[in-house]
Amino acid sequence: MAFRFLLCLLLVNVLVDRAIALKFSLKLIHRYSDEAMVLWVSRNKNVSVESWPNKNSSDYFKLLLSSDLTRQKMKLASQYNFLYPSQGSQTLFFGNAFDWLHYAWIDLGTPNVSFLVALDTGSDQLWVPCDCIECAPLSAGYYNVLDRDLSEYSPSLSSTSRHLPCSHQLCDQGPNCKSPKEPCPYIVQYSSENTSSSGFLIEDKLHLASDGRYSTESSVQASIILGCGRKQSGGYLEGAAPDGVMGLGPGGISVPSFLAKAGLIRNSFSICFNNNSGRILFGDQGHAPQQSTPFLLVDGDFIAYIVGVKSFCVGSSCLKQTGFQALIDSGTSFTYLPSEVYKRVVLEYDKQFNARRIISQQYPWEYCYNVSSRELTHIPTVKLSFAKNQTFLIHNPMFSHTANQEYTLVCLTVMPTDDDYGTIGQNFMMGYNMVFDRENLRFGWSNSNCEDNTGDRANFTSSSNEGSSNLLPANQQQSIPNTTAVSPTVAGKASPKPSIATLRPVPSWYSLSSLSLMYILFFCLSHRLF
Repeated sequence: MAFRFLLCLLLVNVLVDRAIALKFSLKLIHRYSDEAMVLWVSRNKNVSVESWPNKNSSDYFKLLLSSDLTRQKMKLASQYNFLYPSQGSQTLFFGNAFDWLHYAWIDLGTPNVSFLVALDTGSDQLWVPCDCIECAPLSAGYYNVLDRDLSEYSPSLSSTSRHLPCSHQLCDQGPNCKSPKEPCPYIVQYSSENTSSSGFLIEDKLHLASDGRYSTESSVQASIILGCGRKQSGGYLEGAAPDGVMGLGPGGISVPSFLAKAGLIRNSFSICFNNNSGRILFGDQGHAPQQSTPFLLVDGDFIAYIVGVKSFCVGSSCLKQTGFQALIDSGTSFTYLPSEVYKRVVLEYDKQFNARRIISQQYPWEYCYNVSSRELTHIPTVKLSFAKNQTFLIHNPMFSHTANQEYTLVCLTVMPTDDDYGTIGQNFMMGYNMVFDRENLRFGWSNSNCEDNTGDRANFTSSSNEGSSNLLPANQQQSIPNTTAVSPTVAGKASPKPSIATLRPVPSWYSLSSLSLMYILFFCLSHRLF
């Protein structure tokens, strides 16, 4: 018995030593290296050397960015299906009284103060009038369309506010500060002539409501960075966004970026505009039947909501040489086309529209017509065509003004721009639920009457919608940022594609040793030698 016990111990010891002596090695290969290319081409007949991205090319960086975003999706899980402003998801439209833009009431600070901010997908910064040196009038009586006065923010009156220091990574003006501890200044320049907002950056609370994924409706306070707008200029002193702007762009300082980085929502939001009001939902990724097209990167970075229009269609004709890149910008009142595209579009439109063209001194558009009620039914349709047969029908491309009972003045609301990209303004967005899916870098759209998706729990507010349609609309066109924005953190599904790795083969005797060890242990235990 003692001999067999010692024999078992000896055999187990030998096999354990052999197993411990094994060395496992794992060779890591970069996903898009030459070695990986050879491996993929040899194993996959559908992959060719020509299709492999060249190192440091735009396609190479685009693939790397996509991989980074996919990996970051693994880090966070969203807490809510949707979030929306604490006063309700409804957006408001006042016509020309507030420069044809769309607005929402939001609450900031502790105690909370309400602000009516313009919704702007063409910029990143949220700012409100604050400790004003030069701001627009805030009296409801000044505008004749509001049921309450507008507010002014003061950091000293909010117990949750703090100045953002110049040393903070989101302080663009940090290099111009005398000390890293100084309050971070900001200035946002807009494309409209001499239009800007400037002041200091403040960290405070944005009050939101949830859709109640795990319980009934609840309130959420999210930490965000806002601009204490002490001085405004240009259009912001003349009726455009007198109570502030909510930048919804992809930059790290925008509200959707903060909400996604905190794991509160999926990294996406939707807005829906119609002629009366609309809604905004943070975290909304739309639904399966919607159409979509990818966002385009600028020099390898995701800094603006830019899409590639394949062609511009008038009636049944999709015009040749009318492809262009377009910024989707709810902060622009109307739509702008690169000059060469504009010429082809308006000439075709004029050709198809059987009505008398007139030159209007009252409006900025070149192609206006005096039409009868019969001719109104023959206005040509307008749509944008994207890759993979995706189309974006413009529900109402015309501005109309009824001069008398017999005739109506209608104008095609597109204008030329000298920029090499166009701008899809809010007038082309009407009647759609538009999804800015930053998680998957896609823009989605589907027909919608803009009813609230969160049910009766949303606490809507109402306001007068009486804006004169006869006044000259103002252009609040935003520009594509000149500097690279901080990429937002995203939340979502785990990546289905692991990194490429090559395993060195394990010696076959290891498997035999493992089986032998198991047999010996079983033998010893069965004979009660341990």
